[in-house]
Amino acid sequence: MPIKLLLTLVLLVAAPAWSQVQPSATGGLIVPDDDTRMMTPPPVSGEAYPTLVGAETRTNYLTLGMIVNSAYDDNLLPGGSGKTVSDFTYSMWPTIMLNRTTPRQQESLTYNAGFTFYQPTSALNGVDQDANLNIQYRVSQHTTISLRDFFLQSSNVFSQSYPFFAGGVAGSAHPAPAALIIPFAAQISDAANGAISYQFGLNGMIGAGGSFSMLDFPKPSEAPGLYNSSASGASAFYSRRLSQMQYLGVVYQYSRSLAHPLNSQSETQTNAFLPFYTLYLNRTISLSLSGGPQHYSADQSNLPASGSWSPEVTASIGWQKNHVDLAGSYSRFVSGGGGLLGAFTSNLVNASVRWRMTRTLTLESAGLYTRLTNATPLLPASTPGGRTTTGTISLQRAFGEHFSVLGGYDRLHEGYAGLTEISSAPDSDRVFVSITYQFTRPIGR
Repeated sequence: MPIKLLLTLVLLVAAPAWSQVQPSATGGLIVPDDDTRMMTPPPVSGEAYPTLVGAETRTNYLTLGMIVNSAYDDNLLPGGSGKTVSDFTYSMWPTIMLNRTTPRQQESLTYNAGFTFYQPTSALNGVDQDANLNIQYRVSQHTTISLRDFFLQSSNVFSQSYPFFAGGVAGSAHPAPAALIIPFAAQISDAANGAISYQFGLNGMIGAGGSFSMLDFPKPSEAPGLYNSSASGASAFYSRRLSQMQYLGVVYQYSRSLAHPLNSQSETQTNAFLPFYTLYLNRTISLSLSGGPQHYSADQSNLPASGSWSPEVTASIGWQKNHVDLAGSYSRFVSGGGGLLGAFTSNLVNASVRWRMTRTLTLESAGLYTRLTNATPLLPASTPGGRTTTGTISLQRAFGEHFSVLGGYDRLHEGYAGLTEISSAPDSDRVFVSITYQFTRPIGR
């Protein structure tokens, strides 16, 4: 991960310049009341909508803590043996969070590493870690550089709360490839992207960016039907401010995805041209829509490529008030399947809501629906499509400044033709309780 971050940063510094940061409705740095500076609309910002509300939002701090999690799952290994297996899991997660904000720069880093124990299936005991880095730097009044990276090494994606929503709900066109979920398979993933934008006039902005992601299964026997994969991409945009609260523009996107089955390779390439429109109802509510033609091609092991044209669409909303935060998005696009063979038409619905009911009580819920349809069924060994539905609800209670307790329920349902390891036992229900201790210290600017 550090090497990828360094290379990405070097490329960004060498590139020509990217955008002014967006308002709180779209995440990122808070934009000052300056009518000359443009905002970066969600379809091109690459940022997730915020998940904290009101007094929860803070900057310039260092937090050290420990999370202890206990859970019961009624289907420990979905489909692994053709029958459900129930088990208890126990996790301990030391954690560190760092945030530093200045008028020109925002840096945030979160790192968790811990152990997960199974009872009675102790053979699955494992070590997990994840890191989330976000940097935004305003080089000049009109030029901004951003860099983001999310790394995950996991033997159990359920080891922490909200396992399927770490990336949040974003308004960007062409999200990361959707894939089916194998909760208890050992996996290593990394997703990095960087961007630069330049406001060249009172109402005009251009920008460019690049991304790289990878997904590896160190123990293939735990993820039958899935393959190691990687993806890279590049994009460029033009944005025009029509009025103080309306933006119109266009995005060009290119992506290349690879899956690596034994002694062969599956490759998918896409090109998309996407006009977009964003309306800011106020500084905390935004609506965005992007859509246009997308061309895709896919081939396997030097066989003739199969491809066509398809519409790509993304619609999103971000709404943040003092006590409620809501975000939702819908996307339709074609991409490599993130561990699957072939190209897939993805229909993706993602939503989350967070309600701070009182000073110490917070209710949170999130849901995700993905439908994958094989766009190249004639390619040999291409994987059939299917559906994934997940949902989470939790209630958190704070006890003083340092302690909090979180309890909740996760639901996972999957159905994929041809993957009997999932189809024979597609449902998983999980209840969990987490106890968190954390110590926060302010840091200077």
